[in-house]
Amino acid sequence: MNGLTAVAVLLGLLVVATAVGLLWRARTGRVHRKTGGGRVAAADVGLPAFGVDATLLQFSTEFCAPCRATARVLGEISSERVGVDHAEIDLTDRPDLAKRFGILQTPTTFVLDASGTIRARIGGAARADEVRATLDDLFGSPRVTPA
Repeated sequence: MNGLTAVAVLLGLLVVATAVGLLWRARTGRVHRKTGGGRVAAADVGLPAFGVDATLLQFSTEFCAPCRATARVLGEISSERVGVDHAEIDLTDRPDLAKRFGILQTPTTFVLDASGTIRARIGGAARADEVRATLDDLFGSPRVTPA
């Protein structure tokens, strides 16, 4: 292989890697609406019940740094809205759930309605503004917890 061919191959690899990285970055943390999504039973994930309006069900692992930030964001959102709960499941302890729900990255968050139907899915660190907008779209304007 001559020098010009080697440089062309390296530049091609760089372009492909950059495109894949930008695509991944654009998709991570975004809310993806689910139509005809599955259902989660509260007992299956160790919860007594789901939130009155919605539950932000976060799947994490112990050594996941973005999981801690996501837990903080989702906890703030659930504390500011009446009827919205946040629950975190450690997949280290429950690998069966990762397989059952097709979870390939942590954090992954499901937005569930009161019956446990998956209404949206977030792969990666959740973005607070998008989570709030999704809750507003799915369940109407927020009922904010009084100060």
